[in-house]
Amino acid sequence: MKLTRYTDYALRVLLYLGARPDRLCSISEMAGAYAISQNHLMKVVHDLGKAGFVASARGRLGGIRLARPPGEIIIGSVVRHTEDGFDLVDCGSCIIAPACGATGVLREALAAFMAVLDSYTLDELLARRVDMLSLFAPEAA
Repeated sequence: MKLTRYTDYALRVLLYLGARPDRLCSISEMAGAYAISQNHLMKVVHDLGKAGFVASARGRLGGIRLARPPGEIIIGSVVRHTEDGFDLVDCGSCIIAPACGATGVLREALAAFMAVLDSYTLDELLARRVDMLSLFAPEAA
């Protein structure tokens, strides 16, 4: 299964914020650190805010932070929120779907994939946050 760029960016935002729990971060800062589109990142951050993963503070000294502790953010929940669909193949329009064994196998594989993601929290992905911070440009760290 290949996750969308949208999910990739959502996970990057959460990792970036989780590595900096002591301060607010800006969208432009994150976009610069990852060398990705600020406009696209703005949409992702807005969506993460509506879903309760991030919180924002407006104003000159405003920014974004995690809305809850990293240990309470389940990676599977983030992926379910950011992905539109989980159909690995389009069995609905296939003439052999009623007799095909692949449908069940693919459903089982997807369930296993999501079970693994559900077993991890953002905090676990941040286990090497100090190493992660060193990989960003000095002004982004």
